[in-house]
Amino acid sequence: MDLGPLRPYTWALVLGLLVPVSWILDLVLGPGVVVFVVTGIAIVPLAWFLGLGTEELGKHAGPGIGGLLNATFGNATELIIAIFALASGLTEVVKASLTGSIIGNLLLVLGASMLVGGLRHKSQTFSREASGTQITMLVLAVIGLVMPDLYVLSAESAGGVSSLTLQEMSEVIAVILLLAYGLGLLFSLRTHKDIFNPVTEVEERPRWSKSFAAGVLLVSTALVAVESEILVGSLEPAKASLGLTDLFVGVIIVAIVGNAAEHGSAVLMAHRNKMELSVAVATTSSTQVALFVAPILVFISLLFAKPMTLDFEIFELASLVLSTAVVAAVVSDGRSNWYEGALLVMVYAVIAVAFFFHPA
Repeated sequence: MDLGPLRPYTWALVLGLLVPVSWILDLVLGPGVVVFVVTGIAIVPLAWFLGLGTEELGKHAGPGIGGLLNATFGNATELIIAIFALASGLTEVVKASLTGSIIGNLLLVLGASMLVGGLRHKSQTFSREASGTQITMLVLAVIGLVMPDLYVLSAESAGGVSSLTLQEMSEVIAVILLLAYGLGLLFSLRTHKDIFNPVTEVEERPRWSKSFAAGVLLVSTALVAVESEILVGSLEPAKASLGLTDLFVGVIIVAIVGNAAEHGSAVLMAHRNKMELSVAVATTSSTQVALFVAPILVFISLLFAKPMTLDFEIFELASLVLSTAVVAAVVSDGRSNWYEGALLVMVYAVIAVAFFFHPA
């Protein structure tokens, strides 16, 4: 059978067969561990095609609009999963998945990319200025996420926390983070784009037609929405059966499911000695979650019974601050090797183990 433009992605098409399988299992078995696992795996190829559709549309639209499309849809899968989780009242899982996504991108994705790339190419280089800018944006986001917790701690010692004040504070901080994200796009796509694209290459031609790319994007988005609803519906029964906490499920499992396709792409780029792209994927995805996805979810949550605030578990914030500090040190010299990658992966493993045993 001729698969046409999809021929290079046979693996994703094969995994995509799990989409109807997940529907059948959900009808026959009902929500549970099996449905949760199958649905989580099925989301991976859908997220991959969603990313490909966005990339191909971007090639037709040109560098400026293409960059904006990639920035907007870069974390679409995670955003969709989070919206369904908010609708189900799983606010703590959503917040945990946000911190988990940032930590996972900084430590697991970047670490695995450096490890795989370093084993094949010994030492690789990337732009210190570009990665430094992304880390600076991330530091701003971390400050924005820490302040509500500092308010909660100080208010508790002073006599009580006002949920209304916390919500209002979260909304104002969310606006500031979105403004920072918008300015970051202006900086990276317009005024200082040479920093993020220092090497002028022959412009890559689209492999897909505009209509085909748009169709893949729309179908993938719709299927991700359907699968996300099933995944969220199975989350509570699966969590109870496996004896896992909201914190571990959000920080580790949901975060990995939402970003798995992007993770694979970053590691593949590093293997091809394109470390610049791998670092960009890891750091840009982290800043997108912190400066775009998190604040957007604050406002979307107002549509549901349980609004989301930007106060996180101290354990989450400590892990986030430490991860940002470690990665800032690693990327500061603009060079990477397999040992640095292995250390980042080990730091992620330590954090994952700590979240597994955390009682919250």
